[in-house]
This record gives sequence, structure tokens and C-alpha cells, in this order.
Amino acid sequence: MKAWTGQLLRVNLSSKEASIESYPKELALQFVGGRGFAMKILWDEVPKGTNPLSPGNKFIAAVGPLSGLAMPNVGKTIVAAKSPLTGGYGDGNLGTHFGSQLRRAGYDLVVVEGKADAPSYILIEDAEVSILDADNLWGIGAYEAEQKLEDLHGKNIGTLMIGQGGENLVKYATVRSMMGRSGGRPGMGTVMGSKNLKALVAKGSKSPEIADPQAFRQLGRDGFKDIRDKPSYDEWMSQGTMLIHAWCQEFSVLPSYNFREGQFEHAEALSGDTMEKMKEKTRGCPSCTMQCGHCIKDSEGKSAELDYENVSLLGSNIGMRDLREVATLNRLADEYGLDTISLGNTIGFAMEASEKGILDEKLDWGDFHATSQLITDIAFRKGSLGSDLAEGTQHLAKKLGKSALDFAMQIKGLEISGYDCHAAPGMALAFGVCSIGAHHKESWVITHEVDVGRDTYDEGKVDKIIELQRIRGGMFEQLVGCRFPWIELGFNLEWYPKYFNAATGLKWTLNDFWNLADRVYSLIRSYWVREFNGEWDRTMDYPPQRWFKDPLSVGPLAGAKLDKEGYDKMLSWYYKKRGWDERGIPTKTQLKEQQLEWVIPELARVTDLT
Repeated sequence: MKAWTGQLLRVNLSSKEASIESYPKELALQFVGGRGFAMKILWDEVPKGTNPLSPGNKFIAAVGPLSGLAMPNVGKTIVAAKSPLTGGYGDGNLGTHFGSQLRRAGYDLVVVEGKADAPSYILIEDAEVSILDADNLWGIGAYEAEQKLEDLHGKNIGTLMIGQGGENLVKYATVRSMMGRSGGRPGMGTVMGSKNLKALVAKGSKSPEIADPQAFRQLGRDGFKDIRDKPSYDEWMSQGTMLIHAWCQEFSVLPSYNFREGQFEHAEALSGDTMEKMKEKTRGCPSCTMQCGHCIKDSEGKSAELDYENVSLLGSNIGMRDLREVATLNRLADEYGLDTISLGNTIGFAMEASEKGILDEKLDWGDFHATSQLITDIAFRKGSLGSDLAEGTQHLAKKLGKSALDFAMQIKGLEISGYDCHAAPGMALAFGVCSIGAHHKESWVITHEVDVGRDTYDEGKVDKIIELQRIRGGMFEQLVGCRFPWIELGFNLEWYPKYFNAATGLKWTLNDFWNLADRVYSLIRSYWVREFNGEWDRTMDYPPQRWFKDPLSVGPLAGAKLDKEGYDKMLSWYYKKRGWDERGIPTKTQLKEQQLEWVIPELARVTDLT
């Protein structure tokens, strides 16, 4: 095979052994890389019912055939495992040099299993793999740990690591890299912590062999130029994802006060324009052409990186009105290795529960000092509230009982990212059917929905959701690359099969990638059904009751809420188009058509297949 290395690295922390394995060509052709590789390994190697925090779970870091090559925005790595937050499939991607260095060392993925008997980290240097003592790294934040690893092993390494949140098994701890990159919302950092694994470090000396180097070099040069010549390039570089903040406020989708409202009375103080006036520098991933990490000095005078999601969830969603204070909360989360989306949701839920009198502790909206202390309590599981919030919103809601689940803003256990959906049924459905729980990355349909009409429950929105899933949650998650050049600047999708074919020598079209995406989506859904022991129905794909029951009370859309009947109609269309039954379970016919017939026997043991 060209472009793929054809090898995976397996590291068993319990036995302190590492092995290099060749994987079959069929794996590459059917799953390509990244998310596809990770899901196939988890299906095959992690038995049904495995405790996500047990040595039997596996932590996987996987890249694709374009990773580390000279083309725009492919400095990404997928991290995956069975999720300790949701109990289903979990993954995320983050910008890091680890993926390119892993490829240079000769591997397309690393599978970590077992549990070290003491804090450890893995050092990969080509064929030499070491499991090293991490006593001097354990207990310190992600920024400091990365600096120490660079001091030990040089600046040209690739790293994946956790902060104290992962060490203390906060259920939404992420994997960190490059002093600001983060990925793995459903607790991928938690899985590392459960294995006493502080970090993975990779350093390689080889380059992947590609089919047509000359053609690829030219495509790379042309692609970089095309992106930088886009008319909206300068505007993007001014604010990055923070450009969307004002738009969200205007169209009443800015999450405010635990998604109770879609507008915030102090939105301007947290806007992209405000950030741009404070900005000191930008950060980005390897091979990035359009850096999205914009840094300001926080309220303590330290550099903190901002993007829309953390400003919305740690800002308006919890009533914060000072951007420098929001930046401090975000920096704390980054140092501790906590997902800012789940963190902002969980704190917002606790604040509302306190307001309603069903949580004993007093938590006021917008209380910066109490919130910053609470983030530390969560990271270190201090006190009963810190420990409860470390378990996630769904856990605390079930513990509180009463009507708490109605305003717990999560789906399948994963907290919702930064778009209120009282008046956005398409985006609500996109959250509902996302393959890891409520996340925007797979089908960010909200801008399309605003363009075509907010109040319609139609088949066209369902088609758009699946189209975006095939691109965002499919092709980009398998290759593995960043979607921003396409989304934000209009970089043509046809570039990607050109890059892929020049690297691999194959002749794929975009339709081949769409078929690949559908196969992976059906396998992920089958995994969820298997892990929930067949106790699965369409309610698993429902958004929180808040959006059906509690209408917006401010802004031009005051009175808006979701219609249950309309949502169900769209959900049924989605299932039909996916080839799944009315419960949301893939059918035998669909699994066979997608070359997943080997899934059928195991799935049939837990549920009736149609």
C-alpha cells in the first residue's frame, strides 16, 4: 500500500510490552483511517459491557493516509475509546504533531491497553518503544507537563497528554497537545488517566511513501495558495470562530443561562469584536493555514486561548459578562485538561438547580470567583459538589431527581455544544443523532437552517444533516483533516480525492468517501446498541425536554419552542434514509449492503434485527 504505513503499534501497560503489527489491506480500503480504524478496533477488541475505566478498555490514537503530508490542515489526530461519560463510542480530534511523528515512526495508529502499576508515559522513537516513569509529571497541569517533555526529548516531538482532570477521572477530561489544542470530549483523557498514562510522545525519522510525489507536491502548493487567496481569508484571520458569536446573538441561538435563552444581555462584552481588540497572538495546528486559536491576556494577566465554544459555554451560558474572566476560566480548564463545553454545561446546570432550590449549594449566575474555585474542585474532585459535577450533567440530574433531567442539557450523556435549539429543529436533530452524543462537529446545520427557515420540519433539513455528516463526521474524520478551509473559506471538496489519489494511487471519488462515511456511521450506531445491551429506542436520539417545554422568553423569537411531533417526523425520515429501523437500529439489509455483515451475529444477540 502507498500512503498508509500498514502498521499499528500495540502497547500493553500491564505487561509493559509493545508490539508492532501489520494490519490487512482490507482495513485501509474499508475504513481508511482515523475514526474508521478506531471504531473497528473497539468493536473487535473491547468486549461488550467492558467498564470504560477498566484495563480492558483501549485508548486509540489514529491518523489517516494524508496525515503529516505537505497539504493544508492535516495536522490532526483522532483519539478514541469506549466513553466513561456516555458508555458508548467516544472520540475527538485535536491538532498535534503527534500524528505526523507517529507516521514518521512507521505507524498509522497506536492501541494502548491494560493499566500501568504507577504513573507512566509512552515514548515512541521509530521501532523503539519505552514505557517510562511519569512521577515527575503526575499531578501537574498539561502546559507544564508538555514543557517538561520537550525539555527531556526535544522540541521536535509530538505529544498527547492529560492534566489533573484526567488523572482524577473527571468524566469529561480531554487529551491535550501543543499548549492549547484539545480533543476527546467524551472522556478520552479520563481513559488515559484510568490507565495511569500521563502522556504519549512520538518522534520518527521516516516519511510515508506516496504513489505520486511530484503530483502531490504540486497539489500541496496549489492548495495552500488557493486557501490564502480566498476573499474571506483576512476576515477569518481577524477573529476565527469568534466571528460566529454576534451571529448567534442576532439569531437567538447563543446559549444563555443553561440554554434557557438564545440571547444574552451582555453579549457585546463577550463578542468577537471585543476579543479582537484584546488579541495578542494566534495559535494553530500543524500545517494550519487559518489559525483559529486567538489569545488574550486573562484577568490574571496570563495568556489564554479563546474560541466560540468556550466563550459561549463558559460565558453567556453561566451568566459571565467579562471576557477576561471567561478567558481565565478557559485557561484553568485547559491546564486541568477539562472539556470546556461539558464544563460550562455542567456548571450552568448546577447554577440553575441552585436557583430552583433543588441543589443545596448556593451558586449564583456570573459569580467568577465561585466558578473558578468550582472548576478546581471539579478537576481534583474536592467536596461532594466537585465530585458530583466531575461525573457530568446527566449523573447529577439523576441524583437530584424531580424535574432535573428536563433542564440537563445533554444527549446520551454528552453535554450540548454552543447552539440553542428552541427554534432550530434541524440543529436539534443533528445533536440528537450525532455519533458521540450532542456535538456540533459532525453536522453544523444551524446556518443552513437559518437560511431556509427556522420553523419548518421538513425532509430537506434531514438530507442536509446526512450530507454534512458524510463530509464532516465522515471524510474529515477518516482522512484525518480539519474542516475549516471548506466550511469557512469555501475550499472545494474535490481537492480531497485528488490528494488521496495522488498519495495512495487509488481512483476514489467523493461518492466513495460518502459510502465509507455511511459504513462507519452504521458501525458506530451498532456499537451503541451493543453496549446498551439492546435497550435502545428512538428516545436515545431526543434532545432535552427543555426545548420542547420551556419557550424562549426574550428576543425576537420569544415564545419559540420545539414541536415534538415535527421532531419525531424528521427523526423517522433520518432513520429511513440511513437504512435503520424505527428504533434507530441498522437493519440486516443495510449492514450487508455496507459490507458489515460480520456485525449481524453479535448485534442479533442483544436485539431483534429487522
